[in-house]
Amino acid sequence: MALVTFPEKTVSVNPLKQSQALGASLAFLGLKETIPLFHGAQGCTAFAKVVLVRHFREAIPLATTAMTEVTTILGGEENVEQAILTVAEKLQPKIIGLCSTGLTETRGDDIERFLKEIRERHPELDHIKIIFAPTPDFKGALQDGFATAVESMVKEVPKTGGIKPEQITILAGSAFTPGDIQEIEEMVTSFGLEPIFVPNLGASLDGHLEDEYSAITASGTTVKQLQSLGSSAFTIALGESMRGAAKILQQKFNTDYEVFRDLTGLEAVDEFLQALSVLSGNPVPEKYRRQRRQLQDAMLDTHFYFGNKRISLALEPDLMWSMVHFLQSMGAQIHAAVTTTKSPLLELLPIKNVNLGDLEDFEDLAVGSNLLIGNSHVNNIAKRLSLPLYRLGIPIYDRLGNGLFTKVGYRGTIDVLFGIGNLFIEQEEATMMKKWEGVINS
Repeated sequence: MALVTFPEKTVSVNPLKQSQALGASLAFLGLKETIPLFHGAQGCTAFAKVVLVRHFREAIPLATTAMTEVTTILGGEENVEQAILTVAEKLQPKIIGLCSTGLTETRGDDIERFLKEIRERHPELDHIKIIFAPTPDFKGALQDGFATAVESMVKEVPKTGGIKPEQITILAGSAFTPGDIQEIEEMVTSFGLEPIFVPNLGASLDGHLEDEYSAITASGTTVKQLQSLGSSAFTIALGESMRGAAKILQQKFNTDYEVFRDLTGLEAVDEFLQALSVLSGNPVPEKYRRQRRQLQDAMLDTHFYFGNKRISLALEPDLMWSMVHFLQSMGAQIHAAVTTTKSPLLELLPIKNVNLGDLEDFEDLAVGSNLLIGNSHVNNIAKRLSLPLYRLGIPIYDRLGNGLFTKVGYRGTIDVLFGIGNLFIEQEEATMMKKWEGVINS
């Protein structure tokens, strides 16, 4: 059981967390023929766009209602209406993901009323789904916004026909990369199951070239797939933050669900594959038995480097949970843990303390570590402390391949093992070189 420490200072000096609106837009980008629409000032949208473009190195479709000082005072309904009509006419999306921001949430815009009245005035919008996610960026973090958007998606699912025994819904949280989603999809389909991912970032942000440019998302979960979720025989929620969306589907369609908090590490992957075997009635394919043996060998090769190493983490709660358990299974010690937002997972972490704080707190707590794990904003701290950094989370803007990076399943776990293990080897070599230089100079 961890003691959760809340910040005492009144300002974030060096922010760790990303905004809810950014998280919601990321979730909406996993739907096909969709564009996220920020209801707020242009700067809110521009900031989110820069973060996502630098992380994925892809063209990211985002739109804004472009609130000004005047419209903020008088009300934003006209801006919302004009933005929806413009997007509908020029881009012709099938889904508009409407995200509120701190500006409009502080003002108190009744966006649900706006949408109802806009639809009454414009029946030509009937063919477009407008999904609203309330995401004030003055509270919560990326993980919260992502979860809110997914909950808003599943609330829109209509009542459907009978159950399809092979079809399952997979609610994928913000901790899972597009590469992770592709690996999970391969695992699920190998059991003869038909997964519908909500959202499916593995189809939309995996870094592939389309035949022609599109100003809206070209791939992802389709409207037809969303509408068929009521026919799924089971729901798998990946990450604790997806429990709320799974409960909504259970209440609407009486669909049983199970939450898998992480898919990194031998035990976690074993449990997931066993669950798929029970769901499908099929045995675990031989290729995963071989991959499991490969992971066991990789663990033998690397455990010497992990043993008793002190590692400090600056991650979102779902990702924090996954990495804490994985690192401890390899014999490492969690030296410090700083996260972004409240979660029921935090108190359950098998460490002494976890802090809700910023990167200034993290730098103070990380002194004495052997390794830091966090996004690219932690890099300057790593340099000041002369420590290696294993990049994880969002944004990562100083490394390539973030869309295809995989940390789940046996193969993904092997990649993480070798990635961190190689950093420890480099650190030991650098330490030895300094010692030899000192001996030679003396």
